[in-house]
Amino acid sequence: MAKKTITYEQILSDLKQKQYAPVYLLTGEEAYYIDLISDFIQNNVLDEMEREFNLTVLYGKDTDISSVINAAKRYPMMSNYQVVIVKEAQHIKAWDNLAYYLQKPLNSTILVLCYKYGVPDKRKKWVLDIDKAGVVFESQKLRDYETAGWIAQYAKSKNIQLDEKATALLAEFLGSDLSKIANELNKLALTIAAGTRITPDIIEKNIGISKDYNVFELQAALINRDVLKANRIIRYFADNKKNNPLVLVLGQLFNFFSNLMLYHYLNDKSQMTVASELKINPYFVKDYAKAARIFGAWKTMNIISHIRETDARSKGVENSGADDGDLMKELIYRILH
Repeated sequence: MAKKTITYEQILSDLKQKQYAPVYLLTGEEAYYIDLISDFIQNNVLDEMEREFNLTVLYGKDTDISSVINAAKRYPMMSNYQVVIVKEAQHIKAWDNLAYYLQKPLNSTILVLCYKYGVPDKRKKWVLDIDKAGVVFESQKLRDYETAGWIAQYAKSKNIQLDEKATALLAEFLGSDLSKIANELNKLALTIAAGTRITPDIIEKNIGISKDYNVFELQAALINRDVLKANRIIRYFADNKKNNPLVLVLGQLFNFFSNLMLYHYLNDKSQMTVASELKINPYFVKDYAKAARIFGAWKTMNIISHIRETDARSKGVENSGADDGDLMKELIYRILH
């Protein structure tokens, strides 16, 4: 969208040095960075007294573009700047009218447009004008395989020591919702003594993620051909559908066996090469090496077919009334036999 790529780190660095743009368009699928930047501007550009007169927060569902422009045109009172933040800006219509303000935006106004969960048409004049006059930042959602790395990096920034399995467990349970992940890690930082290494046991106690009943443990049970443990886990899933929806479990199993199929045909099976090619945490490479000895390429292909069939049946295709628990039990049988 922008003429040059700009990172949230660059934006925050400029803001900390009091280098302000007259307008910021914060857009994209990942809300975390949009909130991070807008919250910093809201809390740091003005002091407490200045905020009383010079901070305006509008919400897209409750305002229109004319109100945004009128707010931006005001001059600050007893301050060098006024800050106008438009949250949920994606709900506003008639954005083209903003182009008139953008021809000569006030240097004393910092206008922040939080346009979440999508991006506006990058060909629109008002978007191009913001790119010329201010800052356009697109916050992109992490890919699933990037989540564990982000968790490890964020934990390090908060001086939280996470072991690799705990990191993987958080990534599996919390997904790629960065706001949720950051919130849980921040709570951990407050409740755990400094220097404590976070393990799956601590995760289970403080966040409520089961260290014994999760997809990683199910995969381990399948790799070890532990029928009893695999069935115990799927019974737990069936009894706790809210936290373990079938579609999520099937999706993670599908990803594992799809990666296993790729693993079979890699010429270089060194840890770093496998991690790079499969886009996984190096910690899990040993699981693929062991699984490859248990499930050959032909068997792996059949398992992928079984998972697809189970997914279709869970959505009503040729399903004779089996519930999620029965479908998973049948799938596990077919995988192990």
